[in-house]
Amino acid sequence: MIGPFRDYKENPVLLPSTGFESKGAFNPAVIKEGNDYFMLYRAESLEDALTGKIGLARSQDGINFIRYPEPVIVPDRDFDRSGCEDPRLIKIDDTYYLTYVGNRGGHRSHSWGWATNICLATSKDLMHWEKHGLIFKPQKDWDRGQVKSGAILPERINEKYIMYFMGETEPWKTAIGLAYSNDLVNWDELLNEPVLLPREGYFDSQGVEPGPPPLLTEEGIWLIYCGWAEDCVYKVGAVLFSNEDPSVILERSDEPILNAKDWGKTFGGIDNHTVAEGLVKDKNRWLLYYGAADRACCLAIWEER
Repeated sequence: MIGPFRDYKENPVLLPSTGFESKGAFNPAVIKEGNDYFMLYRAESLEDALTGKIGLARSQDGINFIRYPEPVIVPDRDFDRSGCEDPRLIKIDDTYYLTYVGNRGGHRSHSWGWATNICLATSKDLMHWEKHGLIFKPQKDWDRGQVKSGAILPERINEKYIMYFMGETEPWKTAIGLAYSNDLVNWDELLNEPVLLPREGYFDSQGVEPGPPPLLTEEGIWLIYCGWAEDCVYKVGAVLFSNEDPSVILERSDEPILNAKDWGKTFGGIDNHTVAEGLVKDKNRWLLYYGAADRACCLAIWEER
């Protein structure tokens, strides 16, 4: 089992600043390139009603990040006009692929006009991005409400790319589904049911949501996810899917792999809200980056033995 992760003792690693991130800098995606770490994060301002822009920060140690002065992705299309939220980042060959939640505003709908969906942007340098719009239309009864949190495996499985995503039929009573693609832009949901459900009596009895992009190993496909019970306390779990059939569960954590501090009581924001979205391997350490209290970015560490 992956983990357990322990909170970095000097958390947080990124706090809100001024301007476009004066309200919050949280829910980070992180990738390591050579000796540098790059973080893309959701930023909110006290000065506007947008639910997010995407900021960029850089670090040489994965802990001390220097932010760029302006956001690199902003709401400027019909599909994300009210906000660009919750980035998840992978790299294939020389291209970065970023999924994010496009907020169109309005109310949830059971048609093509719902408020939020999974959007895609690509880049060669992490600074300049091409938007590809909505990449996934809910196709089954169980996910006709809100869909979010597209976590793409960068390697092909059975000649196709796969993406785990969150769907719902009722607000925040969620499950995780599986979609397939040949080109990373057009995605189809081949299964009629989700592949990961909440479990009665566990920390994830109310809802589940994909975390960072999944990790391909000899044992299978590891997916770190967020789960919550009726108390709405977000905790982090892990599940292992089969390499041969990425819908088949081989192992699942009975207990959270991270019990983060309740940062909402430290620097404001939403109490008990821990949203993991970035995972980086650094020698024998795994660095898990998460959004804390919808306010800041924190780090948790697991050292392999």
